[in-house]
Amino acid sequence: MSDAVLYVVATPIGNLADITHRAVEVLQSVALIAAEDTRHSGRLMAQFSIKTPMISVHDHNERQRVTTIINKLSEGENIALISDAGTPLISDPGFILVRAVREAGFKVVPIPGCSALITALSAAGMPSNSFIFEGFLPAKSLARRQQVEVIADETRTVIFYESTHRIVASLKDMMTVLGADRYVVIARELTKTFETIHGAPLGDLIEWIEQDHNQQKGEFVVLVSGAPEKEDTGFSSETLRTLDILLQELPMKQASALTAKLTGEKKNALYQVALERKG
Repeated sequence: MSDAVLYVVATPIGNLADITHRAVEVLQSVALIAAEDTRHSGRLMAQFSIKTPMISVHDHNERQRVTTIINKLSEGENIALISDAGTPLISDPGFILVRAVREAGFKVVPIPGCSALITALSAAGMPSNSFIFEGFLPAKSLARRQQVEVIADETRTVIFYESTHRIVASLKDMMTVLGADRYVVIARELTKTFETIHGAPLGDLIEWIEQDHNQQKGEFVVLVSGAPEKEDTGFSSETLRTLDILLQELPMKQASALTAKLTGEKKNALYQVALERKG
């Protein structure tokens, strides 16, 4: 077995000065760089005079590239994996390749650096001891609202990525599900010239971003504050979620009775919880 290594190399998310010395050294020393978009990464390589050959590895060809890369590792050639920006595999291609390389017995070495979600979290002023990352929300409004409903009662900070074309629609869908008072921070164009980090209750945040079209441009990290801790009702989170969904459509007695049928819980106890949850 060859001692060749696949390096997973983090690159800057905006400001090219954020690249590490170690990352530059690795990119200069490997035999091949597997890049999400070779044209995009070409600018980074030119900036640091990195002449290493590149091949593309993206969502549409990753499985096909696995054989090529494992063959090169077998020949003793070290390879670096990079994405367009930030840490590879975080809402970017690469996990199929990394898993295949590890299963083939080769060493995978991370070269740490920038990550947009961690960069945003560090400056958002939100609880960071425990959080969850959900990547990109769905493109369609209905699916987006359904995804937000899944995390509506999550007590940890929830982090999403969003694009310039959907940021306003996404915030409005969040408000539909979470209410106008849920506190949200948006971090836009991190490390770039027009970096903005702004937090407010959703109702105020939407008004602010709609008043300034420039704040709708760029790449976004959206950080949603966790829901308040709820008193222990004795029911599972899935039972409570079922009850909450039915309460949106049915009177309390019917919602409680149907939840009882679906879950096997006691109807009267569910009705008492329904009364509390309806305020």
